[in-house]
Amino acid sequence: MRTLVSETIQQIGREVILQGWIQSRRDHGKIMFLDLRDRSGIVQMVATKGLGDAPAESVVEVVGLVKKRPENLVNPKIPTGMIEVEVKKLTIVSRAQPLPFPIDTDGYEIEEEIRAKYRYLDIRRPRITRNLRMRSRTVAFIREYLLARDFVEVETPILTKTTPEGARDFIVPSRLQKGKFYALPQSPQQYKQLLMVAGLERYFQIARCFRDEDPRRDRAYGEFTQLDVEMSFVTQEDILRLAEELFTKLVQELFPDKHLSASPWPRLTHKVAREKYGTDKPDLRMDKKDPDELAFAWIIDYPLFTEQSEEDFYHGSGRAKFAPSHHMFTAPHPDDIPFLDTDPTKVRGLQHDMVLNGFEVGGGSIRIHQAEIQEKVFDLIGFTGEQKVQFEHMLTAFTYGVPPHGGIAPGIDRLLMAILGEPNVREVMAFPASASGTTSVMDAPSSASGYQLRELGIVVVGKRKSKTDKFSKGS
Repeated sequence: MRTLVSETIQQIGREVILQGWIQSRRDHGKIMFLDLRDRSGIVQMVATKGLGDAPAESVVEVVGLVKKRPENLVNPKIPTGMIEVEVKKLTIVSRAQPLPFPIDTDGYEIEEEIRAKYRYLDIRRPRITRNLRMRSRTVAFIREYLLARDFVEVETPILTKTTPEGARDFIVPSRLQKGKFYALPQSPQQYKQLLMVAGLERYFQIARCFRDEDPRRDRAYGEFTQLDVEMSFVTQEDILRLAEELFTKLVQELFPDKHLSASPWPRLTHKVAREKYGTDKPDLRMDKKDPDELAFAWIIDYPLFTEQSEEDFYHGSGRAKFAPSHHMFTAPHPDDIPFLDTDPTKVRGLQHDMVLNGFEVGGGSIRIHQAEIQEKVFDLIGFTGEQKVQFEHMLTAFTYGVPPHGGIAPGIDRLLMAILGEPNVREVMAFPASASGTTSVMDAPSSASGYQLRELGIVVVGKRKSKTDKFSKGS
């Protein structure tokens, strides 16, 4: 039976079977010291010359005797530092070739394209392994926290409908309905609102989202993961309180070495944040050189619309003076509804952004639940009749009794990047796309075969420049 490395400290004087990777080799003449690594840790092994010939990073099985180290040879830097394993038999299960780069460093010095090409090796790096394990624990904590508070986890479709609500869509051709296309969801925005119409009242999802946006340090190309939360019969205060309690407890329990700058979190209006800090995602850390300081904050009272020039905001054949500051489903502040008819620039939206150390790590709002106000917003942002038809399912659903509702969608990747102090979100993702849009390891996107294209009724005519629609962000 296999013994994990972490279990060897309870097996002194016993023979064990270990399986894992050779982390390193140190030749001392007649004997050799080998470090064996598995998912639980590292242990030192001592082998005679003939038994220790496995190259570094080879997968091996070892039969050995666990022995206590002499006091002067104890290694306090690792949990198994008080013992070592005397190798009786070593079998090479899979021999490793020399690696294309070292994995015993943090890896920041290595070209990112090379790391992405061999991402399965890069993940062996302790830093990346730690990040992925913390990501798993973070998601598990969130799920357990919300389930304990009567939330229902619901998966919404990945193949959905293209609607003009945010960034560029990724579209997928339909084989059964040639000439028509699905879209990958930029967020589950419309589905989660329909779940409120359905009466679930409290929904969440660890949701995959897809946006054809240019990458930057806090945004990976193509896809990302967010915690999607929606609730009925709530105020904005209810949403802020839930999220603040959730992430405060998460930091306290999973990241005890981190400390919050302030609790409760500061709340700034959009106007004050812009005037005082010059940004709507200010870094409020008292010591910006302290990587263990976490400064959460809320930004509220955003304008519902941004004013656009004709050149800035383009909707197909129509043009509009206003664009949604957040997205087109954000409810106006009740006190400002009259301004929709007189001066839309004065309307505040019930939007809230969650900021951490200078990054927007989550956004949400109270949603519009009255069909007439939703149509008025569509008109103000210049939607044509054809574009309104794309949301007919929403407007129809709203005629059957829709509760007041709202939510928030913190980004898992961006949140962990900020908490762990990583330089970009790709460092907390298993197989991120590169800055050029190439998927790690797989060399996607790739060409489709002629047979595939014919079956879909598609002809590839080459690259063409086209004027793309420009919309607000969605979350």
